[in-house]
Order: sequence, then structure tokens, then C-alpha cells
Amino acid sequence: MEWPATSGGANICVFGRDSLAGPLASYEGRLIQGREIRIRRVSQPEQLADCQEVFVPDGDEERFAGAIRNLGRLPVLTVGENARFVEQGGGVALVRVDNRLVFDVNLPVLQRAGLKVSPQMLRLARDVVGGHR
Repeated sequence: MEWPATSGGANICVFGRDSLAGPLASYEGRLIQGREIRIRRVSQPEQLADCQEVFVPDGDEERFAGAIRNLGRLPVLTVGENARFVEQGGGVALVRVDNRLVFDVNLPVLQRAGLKVSPQMLRLARDVVGGHR
């Protein structure tokens, strides 16, 4: 995944329930594309404007609709925890299948956000909405 050069820092925001505190903590302070990763917990859609990635935990999808309206065409990757997430306007859905983690991609959503998706990522996806393999 590649963000536009104008997208600022590398803020990963957890929207709603904080189910990722442990796994994400190890990424705090690392560099990605020359930008320091910062993990933030946010509870209101208005707080999402300076995020480059927004994680929506399973169960908080209803609140996601407000987040999408606030994000508009900003270069923000939205990631959710269930298969319906891409159908509801999210960018990437992480889904557990037979004790494996797979993902689905909503290509039009990512393209509207100005994010470049690598062909390799699309090949690895379980399902690509709006795209070809």
C-alpha cells in the first residue's frame, strides 16, 4: 500500500473499542516510508482527519458510517475485522478463516482515497471488490 506524499505522518488510529493495544504497541515509534508510526485511540469521527490508517474493531461497524462521511477522499486506509466491512464501504477487511487470517479489498474505496495498491497485495487477497485478478 502506498500513500500520497502529502499524507503527513504515519498515524494508525483505532476507532472505538481498543482491541489492538497489545499487538499495535510494538509498532509505535518504528519508521515506515521515513515516517514515525504513532498509535492513537480515537472515539469520535471528527478525530480521524490526521490518521493514515483507521482500524474499526468488530462490533463498531455502525459507528463506521460516520467515520466514512468525515474521511471523504482523504488518503486514509480503513481496516475492519469482518467480511461485511468492505461491503459497507471499508477499504480492507481482515477475516479469520480456519485459524488463518485472510483479507478482502474494496479497490474503488482505496482508489478514491488516493491509495496505490500493489498488484501483489491484490493477488494475495481472498476477494477484491471492484477489481480484476
